[in-house]
Amino acid sequence: MRELDQTTFDAAIAEGPLLVDFWAPWCRPCKALEPILEELQVDVARVNIDEQPGIGSRYDVLSIPTVILFSGGEARGSVVGVRPRAHFEQWLAEVLPAGD
Repeated sequence: MRELDQTTFDAAIAEGPLLVDFWAPWCRPCKALEPILEELQVDVARVNIDEQPGIGSRYDVLSIPTVILFSGGEARGSVVGVRPRAHFEQWLAEVLPAGD
């Protein structure tokens, strides 16, 4: 899972469907969520909110873990907290535009 920062974030979300996991190293739920996200059939990247607070505030991330789906450079939806893999799969099927 690649790490994004101020210099790589905008280009990464413009590439196509991308799940961005807003996390911090001290966050236990964030660590529990990581293997779930890695199992999904979509590109996933992370933003460490301790190191990149500007990106988190840009998208009103108030709690972690927060996962935001970007498509076409735009935020399409978010999930806050740890959820099972099936929840993420269903959510992605609902919010991803057809053909992405």
